[in-house]
Amino acid sequence: MERRVALFLTSAAVLWTAAIFFAPLAHAHTGELTVSRAIRAAGALVCHQRVERSFVMGGRPMPVCARCTSLYVSGAAGALAAWMGLPLMPRRTRAAIVAAAVPTVATIVLESAGLAQPGNVARAMAALPLGAACGWMFVRMLRAEAAPHSQVVEKVSPTREKG
Repeated sequence: MERRVALFLTSAAVLWTAAIFFAPLAHAHTGELTVSRAIRAAGALVCHQRVERSFVMGGRPMPVCARCTSLYVSGAAGALAAWMGLPLMPRRTRAAIVAAAVPTVATIVLESAGLAQPGNVARAMAALPLGAACGWMFVRMLRAEAAPHSQVVEKVSPTREKG
């Protein structure tokens, strides 16, 4: 069951990523507003959608900001990579996620403190490791749960019985 969930979520991530690029282009080139508005409304559920913090395609802002765009692109790429990667999870998944979040957190702290305005490209670049790590680890965890117990190998140190 977890394998199907992982496949569904990976597919959804790839489709959502395609949709955020499709929306401004569809609006700019065909005047299509229905689909574009629906994608923008979905984006509003998870993003502030500030135009000055969004990439522009075809003269129209994307439905999510630069940071969210990068998270979605790298998250989908990380999830796809997890389907092709090694079947083992790193021992310190939390530490890996925290390390991947450092650049994103740094840009947010710098912006909030008024010390810097890194710009859209810097925001997007800082978010790449976090999205990729989360997408990869999420799929790997679901696939590890779905693996038959015969494929799961644990290293157990021998214990001595005192008697």
